Parts: sequence; C-alpha cells; structure tokens
Amino acid sequence: MRVLTVTLNPALDRELVVENFTINNLHRVKNQKYSIMEPGGKGINVSLILSGFGIPSIAMGFIGGYIGAVVESRLRNLSDLVTTNFINVEEETRENITIIDPASDTITEINSQGPFVDKRDIDKFMKRYLVSLGRVNAVVISGSVPPGIPEDFYYLLGNTAKEAGKLVVSESIGACFEYAVKRGAFTVARPDLRSDQKLFGQDLEDLDDYVEAGKKIVESGAKMAILSYEIEGDVIATEEGVWFFKTHEHVERSHLLGTGDSFVAGVVEHLLKHPHDYLNAAKRGMAAAITEAAYLGKERITLDDVETNLTAFDISRLR
Repeated sequence: MRVLTVTLNPALDRELVVENFTINNLHRVKNQKYSIMEPGGKGINVSLILSGFGIPSIAMGFIGGYIGAVVESRLRNLSDLVTTNFINVEEETRENITIIDPASDTITEINSQGPFVDKRDIDKFMKRYLVSLGRVNAVVISGSVPPGIPEDFYYLLGNTAKEAGKLVVSESIGACFEYAVKRGAFTVARPDLRSDQKLFGQDLEDLDDYVEAGKKIVESGAKMAILSYEIEGDVIATEEGVWFFKTHEHVERSHLLGTGDSFVAGVVEHLLKHPHDYLNAAKRGMAAAITEAAYLGKERITLDDVETNLTAFDISRLR
C-alpha cells in the first residue's frame, strides 16, 4: 500500500442535480443519473481519486449501523485498490446531501454531525493506525471530526506519522485541525474554507490575509500550505515563497464538488514520486482540481486527464 487515508467521520453522500432549485417547492429529479448515492468523507474521496491514478490505499475511520455498512460495501465495490480498515461504532454513520443547481450555478450542502466516538473506539483505532503506518508511505488526514474526538487527535495522528518518516497531508478546518497545524503535525496543510473564510481566529478577507495565513502555516512547521482563494485561484506557500495559481477559464460554482479532494490527491501522487518537490506537487494538485471541475459531481479522473491541464492556469509570485 502507498497511502493511508483517515476519514474520522465518513458519510453516505447523496448528490442531486436539480435545476432552478428553490425552497418551499416540489422538485423532481429529471434523470436517474442526476441522483447519486456513494461513500463520502474527504479522506474516502481522496482514496477513490488515487485509485483512478492507479495508487492503492487503506481507508480508515469510524463507521456504524446500516448506513455505515452501506458505505463500506459500496467503497469496496468501487475499487479493488481501496482496502477498508474501519472501526465499528454503536451510532449510525451520517448522511450528507448535496443539491447541485447548474442553472443557478449553486451548490447547497446539508451535512450531518456524525456518530459519537468513545475512548474505547479511539483506542481501537490507534492500534490499527499504528499497524497500518508500517505499510504505507503517506498519510492523508481529511474532513470533519465526529463527536467525542479530543482536540489533540489530529495532532496525535499527524505527529506520529511524521515521526515514522511519512508524508502527512491534511485538509480540514476547526479546532482539531488548527491545533495540529500550530504544532507542525502536517507536511502539507490545506484549510477547508468552503463554509467559513476564517483561520486561527482571523477572517480572511483579501489576498494579503490569505498570504499571511499561508506563511503562518509554514512558519508553524508545514512544508507547504494551500489555501483556496475565491473560486478560480489558490494561494500556495512554501519555505521558498508564496505563489498565486489562477485558472485560465471561469470555473462554475456548481462544478466545485470534489475539487479540493482532487487537489490533495494530485499533491500526494506527485510527492510519492518526487519527495520535497512541493511547488510542482501543487501544480499537479491544481491540474487535478481543474480536471475535476469539468464535471458536475464527483468523477474518477485519471493521470492522463491531469496531464492535459498542467498548463490551464497561470502562476505569479506574491512573496
């Protein structure tokens, strides 16, 4: 196995394409292909994208109940390059609903909280995590955390992996993520700024705010920070400087689903082959995100797809 993906709070994702979606109205899905049910959670999404790149992974996290069984079963059926190693908990795995409206260029997301995880569950997870670390070269820790997870848990996972000499990449937000970032637990950190443009208690309002946030992440111990700025740009910070990646073409908001996970997968794919080549890894990530943005829902992209978009964006140095 090359990669271990940690999704502490998996989900059964339901994606609906509904044109001209409004509240307090009856809407009908016009075609069955516009109603999709699949395993989700950011780390699981990365595992599936990596499988499209031909890279095997182990998917870990907490699942429970009937929905959890459906998530694991469907994940196994989607790719034989993804090995599941979940911890079963008592409460039901969450469901997330995404309504994509291409006519209005909007994405409406309704995400559940997830099952409670107790100390026994966490102890079981850590035992399996330590065993799995010995089988991989990289660890991806992404997504939200379910109730019961202590604030220092992302730090524990990331720091343990770094001490074992692994590449550690994380995309998340919130107290658990920030605690780990401030202590340098991740090699590459990508704050998930979809719902709230705030990091370390500061609002990110203009490009300079994003630049300073990226620099702070690197100064805290990460080798690279990736921050999505507006829809068509990303701020990339490394120890060598800060850059702005800007797409050539307009990206519709309704096509953003899965682009962040594709960016992470592209970074991981490159760093597995070329350790420490962070700026070029970010270029691969950007190309993967642009590739994913060509589709309405989450799509399994390939490395050939990514290659075609390596020149689909401009790069300018900011610092």
